[in-house]
Amino acid sequence: MTQQLRNVCVAVLACVAGMQGAQAQSAGTWMLRAGPMLIAPQVNSGEMTAPSLPDTRIKVDSAVTLGGGISYMWSDHVSFDVPLAVPFTHHIKGDGAIGNVGEIGKVDVVPATLFTQYRFYDAKSKCRPYVGLGLTYVSFIKETGNGTLTAITDPGGRTTMRVSDKFALTPQIGFTYAVNDKFFVETMVGQTLLKVTATLSTGQKIDATLNPVIAGAYIGYRF
Repeated sequence: MTQQLRNVCVAVLACVAGMQGAQAQSAGTWMLRAGPMLIAPQVNSGEMTAPSLPDTRIKVDSAVTLGGGISYMWSDHVSFDVPLAVPFTHHIKGDGAIGNVGEIGKVDVVPATLFTQYRFYDAKSKCRPYVGLGLTYVSFIKETGNGTLTAITDPGGRTTMRVSDKFALTPQIGFTYAVNDKFFVETMVGQTLLKVTATLSTGQKIDATLNPVIAGAYIGYRF
């Protein structure tokens, strides 16, 4: 279990212990939120195809950006949610046989997800834990290889790369806590079950399971 998941579980238990009446999250309610959002890839990289050194692999750094989203209560317990965020910039580094070369490129990630969520307890509860499942379309833009990548692949010219866009499932858990009739705080953690393929201009490819953990902490407004 990741540290982010542990933190949310602890917060949910504390939230349940302090439940009180509050402004309803009832059918027809809209909720807006904003705050910091983290994507932390849990990378399991395959080997780069030939010609390359055996065990040539990659790893991907985490990224934080301004995020948020909008939720709609379809019923007192079922909601639909669309997260929003500034694109995440991830730095790609060498691993395995090229683990000492440092950064070899970067990519911006634009995920688009539609969640269906189930919110526990009464609509007037001050604290409402929830679980959700979303369909995510992950778009990779501004893929950039640097001079180190060019040196590793030695193509006689600058090496570029492309990462394939993918659909993936994203389960999540989280909770909201009503501060007053209009404002609330929210935190969530999820994980996108994502595998991708990066293709270099030299023709080499590398498959990687990313399975990024997504976590956010927000201030929200309901109407």
